Amino acid sequence: MFALGHELAQTPSHKFDLAHMRVLLAALGHPEDRFDAVLVAGTNGKGSTAATLASILQASGLKTGLYTSPHLTRINERIRLNGNPIGDDDFTVLHDVVDRTAERLVSEGDLPWHPSFFEMLTAMAFEYFARSRPDLAVLEVGMGGRLDATNVVHPRLSIITDISLDHQKYLGESVAAIAREKAGIIRPGGVVVTLPQLPEANEVLGNAILDAGARAVNAVPFVPPVSPGSASSVESGDDPRTIRNRYPLEVMGTQISVDSPLVGRHQLRNLALAIAAATELRDQLGDHGRARITPAAIERGIRETRWPGRFQVIAATASNPEYVFDVAHNPAGAWALRSTLSAAYPDLETEGRPIALVFGVMRDKAVQEMAEILFPIAGHVVLTHANNPRSASPDEIRQAAARVATGVEIEATEDVGSALHRARELAGAAGLIVVTGSIYVVGEAMRMLGVRI
Repeated sequence: MFALGHELAQTPSHKFDLAHMRVLLAALGHPEDRFDAVLVAGTNGKGSTAATLASILQASGLKTGLYTSPHLTRINERIRLNGNPIGDDDFTVLHDVVDRTAERLVSEGDLPWHPSFFEMLTAMAFEYFARSRPDLAVLEVGMGGRLDATNVVHPRLSIITDISLDHQKYLGESVAAIAREKAGIIRPGGVVVTLPQLPEANEVLGNAILDAGARAVNAVPFVPPVSPGSASSVESGDDPRTIRNRYPLEVMGTQISVDSPLVGRHQLRNLALAIAAATELRDQLGDHGRARITPAAIERGIRETRWPGRFQVIAATASNPEYVFDVAHNPAGAWALRSTLSAAYPDLETEGRPIALVFGVMRDKAVQEMAEILFPIAGHVVLTHANNPRSASPDEIRQAAARVATGVEIEATEDVGSALHRARELAGAAGLIVVTGSIYVVGEAMRMLGVRI
């Protein structure tokens, strides 16, 4: 099994090119053509949308694959069948098959270099799904869309979640440029499930759908009202450990009770996309789909969704204070975390409860903007970095955060373990520790604390 590095850290400085991915898959016998797929792209929410849709399909009795990235604690999490991560034996066998194939292609001159970490994992996922034959596999795009390794499949439908600035070095410096990359998963004559976006993104997506002769499915009917006095009860529950998005919704002419563990108003859009995709798949699958993807199955699938590290609250114990884990990895995610914290803990400021923020982020992120959003919510900020060469050092984060309002105590630590120890000292038994920034920091912290994922 290969070393557990990270995608961009192990990818040589080569131009992204799907032609090389297609050469590899052709040598494997085109596994990407041997299962039905749904492709999910976007800046924020694509993992939540993919996980919710996969859970709905599984609750409908469909054998369901799920491919996501990155992972929280174990690489096996990325490739799932009916909610279960790929086993170590299957992972090892598939890595050997794909690696040997790649080495042969390089030696014969059919590939100029060995596939990247992400290309390898994507080929392994495709081979796994081709062998296990799920009814549907939900595939989360790794980055962008147009040139992402997942974008060689022929999806039944494509889903595009919220688009904002992220990965500008690779995708472009504007929302419009990034939207063009995301729109690359739209197929001629295909089906696209999406929601209204920022104006720049709307224009790009609308033109791409028209140019491709694709059909757009608008998920707006499945977004609940959240205005004052509306019937929807969003983020209900007195105990932050049990807070959920709960509201009534009409689906397929039937009233269901949405009860999702994915909390925060930003998740309402992701839930709507998953529900819209499920209803579209029901129609595509004909009698087979209608018999399985029912309002009751959608309700159950939403309720049983598991997508850890997304505003996950861990109760205080005799030895630890209360924790919140959230993989807010860009400014939009940081605002979502801040909003959800306010909803889940409305009395934090008046209570004067100590808050320690453990924060680490990748060097290519908008560190200054994230710091300006998140640091003011905490009395103490503990900077750290994941075991990843792409991580920004605590000193780099401190320099980027120089404009953060005074009054926030900021200190640096050597690693995630040291950061957790210091945060416990600062927060005390009655305090709250928020671990956020990079999914790798959150994953390391959860693993060290033995948090179940």
